[in-house]
Order: sequence, then C-alpha cells, then structure tokens
Amino acid sequence: MLVTLLTLGLLYNSIFAEPDTAAAWRTLLATSLSGAGRGPVLWALTLVPLNWGLEAWKWYRLARHLEPVTFGRSLRAVLVGLTLGFATPNRVGDYAGRILELKSRRVSALGAVFLGRYCQLVVTVLAGVAGLLYFLLTSYLNGYPAAALGVMVSAGVICAAVLVPLYRSRLLLAALGLWRPLRRFRPALAIMPTYPARALHAVLAISALRYAVFCGQFLLLLTAYGVAAPLGPGLAAVAGTFLLKSLVPSLNALADVGVRELSATHLFGLLGQPALPVLSASLSLWVINIALPSAAGLLLVPGLRVLRDKRVGR
Repeated sequence: MLVTLLTLGLLYNSIFAEPDTAAAWRTLLATSLSGAGRGPVLWALTLVPLNWGLEAWKWYRLARHLEPVTFGRSLRAVLVGLTLGFATPNRVGDYAGRILELKSRRVSALGAVFLGRYCQLVVTVLAGVAGLLYFLLTSYLNGYPAAALGVMVSAGVICAAVLVPLYRSRLLLAALGLWRPLRRFRPALAIMPTYPARALHAVLAISALRYAVFCGQFLLLLTAYGVAAPLGPGLAAVAGTFLLKSLVPSLNALADVGVRELSATHLFGLLGQPALPVLSASLSLWVINIALPSAAGLLLVPGLRVLRDKRVGR
C-alpha cells in the first residue's frame, strides 16, 4: 500500500501539482478529445468488447475442459471476475468470479484460471523482454558489445524459462512439492498437465491476440494525444511498459495506474516524447479497459450462481 501511495504521490507532484502543468493537461484533454484525436479514441473504445471477448474465449477454452460451458457464461464470469478483482490484492477476486460460475470442480478451476493468466504472462514477458532489450542495447549498452551479448543471452534464457512451466507443468508441480508453504497449491495446479499441447497452443494464441489488441489501443490513444514516436520503438516502449507493470505486484487495480504510468513516461521519454501526452494515453487506457468494464460487471454480480442458490435456499 505504501508503494502505491508513493507512486501516485510522485505522479501527482510531477504532473498535477504545478498549476501550469495542470492547465496544460486540461488543455491537452480538451483538444485531443474534441479535435483530431477523437477518431483514435473512438477506435480504441470499439476494441474494448474485442479485448474482453478474447479473454472470455480464452476462459471458455479452459473451462470446457472441466465441464460443459457456454460462451455467454464465460463472458459473464470474466466480467464478474474483473469487477471482484478491481479492489482485491493481485486481483484474486478474478478467480472467485470465474470459479463461482462453475457447477463443480472448483478446486481444479483455480488451476485453470492460473493457467489462463500464466499464458497471458508468457506473451507479456516474451514481447516485453524484446522491448526492453531494444532500449538496453540502444540507450544503455551502445558501445559495450560484451555487455550487450550477455544481456541478449540472458534475455533468451528468460524467454525459455518462462515457457517451461507451461509445457512442462509436471516440473512445476514437482518444484512446488519441494517447499512446504507452496504444497497447498498442488491440488489446484494438478489440472495443468491434463491440458493437451493443442489446447495450450490455442490459449497462448488467444492471449497473443488479446495482447495485440491491448497494444493497438495504447498506440491509438498515444496518437490521439499527439505522441509521435516511430512505430518500432513505440511498440518496444509499449511492450516494455506492460512487462514492467506485470512484474510489480499490485494491491488492486488502482495500484496498476501508477506503475504503468511511470514505466510509460520513462520509456517514451527515452524516445524524446513529453510525459504529459504519454501519461494521458496511459490513464485513458486504464479507464476504458479496466474501470468502465468493471462498472459494467457490477450489473452481473447479483446473478452469480452462489447468490442465486442462497436466494433459492431461503
């Protein structure tokens, strides 16, 4: 909680506390959302259903391995999970929202949710490592070939290591058994080896599509606010931003705001882009993809199976 408050405080003092900067931010919002930036913002908004539709498709592919489900139920589970996870540490409410929509095998469903999130993390790490590698080689290690080679080898090792628990999940279960505090997770994760490689390929591909949509939304919003970074370096900055955000545990969805904004402003700053438009684009990304869908999910929470069962029991 302290880290979150310090991060948000730093952002406030550096962006909003100065009257001139605050006035510039208001002017930027007004001109971007009412002028040429309106089109990219609207396109980013139209991609929100696709973003969460892909997440629902991913959960549908994972959940049907446990019991028969429909895409509609999967979409409802995802939106309810998003809402419940909005204010919970590391979004653990996301697990509850999806599991409560299932009729049985809820312990195994924990492993299925973890598998879906891990596939998304794999894509984030693979793309993010490539993005950060670009900045390390061009901004920090230029002229140091030995160090650059070491960093590239390390990047390859990280990318290979992150794939091992996905396709060799029995090794993960064995590793959990070596440390007593982690053994309690083994019953839930025991479902992972039962997914065939073809299913893992499909879930990983859906995760990659969703990642591409998320990146596209960020680039559209950056364009709306006037950020003019070249496409290749801009993609590297976006990928690096998402990776840095994923590496920092968050207390809730609000904590993601500070981490993503600081990462984005730093990486785009290396490309010579001003902080204010980048900050505005990043905040807008959080609003349209997290805050608004979470509010929509509130309408579905009363329909949770566990709540319906309690009313029937009365």
